[in-house]
Amino acid sequence: MGFENVLFLWQQGERRLAQAPTEQAPVLERVCERILEQLRRRLGGTFLSDELEALYREGTDWCLAVAIEAAPDSPWAWEARTVTDAAFARYLREAADFAGGRRSAPTTG
Repeated sequence: MGFENVLFLWQQGERRLAQAPTEQAPVLERVCERILEQLRRRLGGTFLSDELEALYREGTDWCLAVAIEAAPDSPWAWEARTVTDAAFARYLREAADFAGGRRSAPTTG
């Protein structure tokens, strides 16, 4: 699975989050934001899209623990395909080599 496939999964998570029922949206957003906070702790302020992809491929089980802590009474908000993937999609926008919806060409020299 290449970067484009992972990007597709992340974008689908964002779509699911955007299409969530109005009454569930605030809780889902809270869970997503908590996962984003953890991503910032794990990767820091300056990172590359490859690093984010590698973290995703290592496994995202830790996201479930974050989701449970953020919304202990809302198991429907623990759905990784929604909150985890959406958080990764949002954090990708902060990657040093990602702009305009795609990765920048690698620089040489």
